[in-house]
Amino acid sequence: MSRRIAPLNALRAFEAAARHLSFTRAAEELHVTPAAISHQIKALEDYCGAPLFRRLTRSLLLTDQGQAALPVLREGFDMLAAASLQLARRRDDNVLTVSAAPSIAGKWLVARLERFRARHPDIDVRLDATNRVTDFERDGVDLVIRYGGGDYPGLHVEPLLSTSVFPVCSPGLLENGPPLNVPDDLVHHTLLHVDWTSQNATWPSWRMWLLAAGVEGVDAERGPRFNDAGLVMQTAIAGQGVALATDVLAVDDLTAGRVVRLFEICVPVDFGYYIVIPKEKTEIPKVAAFAAWLHEEADLMGSETATP
Repeated sequence: MSRRIAPLNALRAFEAAARHLSFTRAAEELHVTPAAISHQIKALEDYCGAPLFRRLTRSLLLTDQGQAALPVLREGFDMLAAASLQLARRRDDNVLTVSAAPSIAGKWLVARLERFRARHPDIDVRLDATNRVTDFERDGVDLVIRYGGGDYPGLHVEPLLSTSVFPVCSPGLLENGPPLNVPDDLVHHTLLHVDWTSQNATWPSWRMWLLAAGVEGVDAERGPRFNDAGLVMQTAIAGQGVALATDVLAVDDLTAGRVVRLFEICVPVDFGYYIVIPKEKTEIPKVAAFAAWLHEEADLMGSETATP
């Protein structure tokens, strides 16, 4: 059935101008000029055969006809927006959006994603590497991997990886630099620091490790600082100092020989990595499949971690 509808651009201009009672603010919202808004309103008034606004010297008011049309028009645009969102969701049914801190995304997750893709070729993973607190609805995120204490109220939470920390350095630094036979030898080396605190977790510090190792005489605060553990690992690989690494982030670099583990002292950390999912999304097949795969990869960590 044919529908008689006024020009949509003119309707959008009227709805915005009526909501703001200002052609200027409507123009700013729609990224056009006030003259373009005025032209669209005039065209709509010609179409209706009646004025929709009362144009006063310093203000703008709706006529009775404009006031009556506004709620219906606003509801119509709300329905169009909802329909557009639904179309976008249908288009993205095969896309899984995952958020993870840059450190675990770059040092652990990315190297393993090909195995997930081989098993689920119909699911395209969209990875958002950020330390920003996730707003699941606003950001369109299905699942996050977060480092913390596991306290995420109102969300479904699954423990993924526990962590422990130990010093690492590049093979070149170990061979060519001052000796690193015992922890006290760290006094002759640059310590690399992660200077980052999330909403509910603090990264393990050199002060904590040196205390656990019973080391005195080493300044736990000296050395360059970074806001991401992955950057610290890359700096250690470049031979620029000794990093305090977690087994999760160091496993691939240890296996590949890019870094070597120092000493036998390994300090467990209260914080770990967690899978966090909105409760309403836990039964979505693509989300459930990715969470199950993450647990499988975590189970393989024991065989992948190099021994000292």
